[in-house]
This record gives sequence, C-alpha cells and structure tokens, in this order.
Amino acid sequence: MYAIPLGEDGAELRPLEPWQAEEFLTHMDRGRESIGRYIALADAVSDLESARAFLQGYAAKAAADTGRIYGIWTDGKLVGGVLFRTMDINQGTAEAGCWLEPSAVGKGLVTRACRVIIDWAVEERGIHRVEWIAAAANEASIAVARRLGMTKDGVLRESNLHRGEWQDREIWSVLAPEWRANRKPS
Repeated sequence: MYAIPLGEDGAELRPLEPWQAEEFLTHMDRGRESIGRYIALADAVSDLESARAFLQGYAAKAAADTGRIYGIWTDGKLVGGVLFRTMDINQGTAEAGCWLEPSAVGKGLVTRACRVIIDWAVEERGIHRVEWIAAAANEASIAVARRLGMTKDGVLRESNLHRGEWQDREIWSVLAPEWRANRKPS
C-alpha cells in the first residue's frame, strides 16, 4: 500500500479499502455526530457490515473508473477522508467531497488532501471540471471550496432531504485551466 505525505506534520493520504472496514467504522463512531450534521455518510456507515459495503462500493467504483475514496491518517489514526463521489472520464467531470472527525478539524488536512486528488484527476485522468457540492449551511466545506480556488456556480434550493430537513446545496467548481493556473508558483 502507498501513502502520500500531506505535509511536515506527518499526515498521510492513503486509499481506503474494504479490508479497513473496522478501522473506518471506529473512525466514523468517533465523529458520527459531527460528520452526520451535513452529510449522509455517518448514517450510511452504522455497523461493520455497512462499513464494508460502503468501502466495497468504492472499490467497485475504482475498478470501473467512476469514483475513488481515500483516508486521511494522522499519527497512524484514520481521522477523515476525501473522495470522488462520481467521475465521468468521458465527460471530463468529477465530484469531490470530504469528511473529518472533530479531532482533526482546523489543520488544513482536507484542503491538502483535496489538492492531491484534484491534481491527480486533472493531470492523470484528464478531468476538466471538478465539482464540490455542500450544504449551504456547511461553512467549513464551503471554506475548503474557496481555498481550492473554486467558483460558486449556484444554489440548489431545498434539493437535499437530510435527516428530515430540506437543505439548500451550493455547487462550486474549478476547471482544469483554472486549476493549473492557480497551482503554478508565482
């Protein structure tokens, strides 16, 4: 297995695979309330069977080249992750996303990890447009989109029913030429 360093603090980005379901579930249990505030992941991964099935779904997406999932580890502990929820290589589009348990918040881990996967998607897979969809109330996620140099495309009003409440969702994106221009040293 490989790990990509995310900086000098020892954080690493690694593939998150079905054999890690127990570690994934333990991580989700630590952050369930916080993670579940805006995204369905915390509700989808509730026991070992559902954790394994969730990761197996992403293994199938990776095999079909339609998605990817990666974990973020600090001090040998899984604390969050980033993913491409969808990837359409033919259309050149992908939707990125993230989650993080409270102990890891405020360290720039998600932004650093997203830079790695977006670089890969744009440069290695030919993705032209990377999208970021976040609940409009999820200020932390929207801040990541801004730090990644994304542009707000619009708001989908009450487009997501989450835990019995309708959420507005914001759509952000970055195009490959913009990404490359922003990544070049000044």
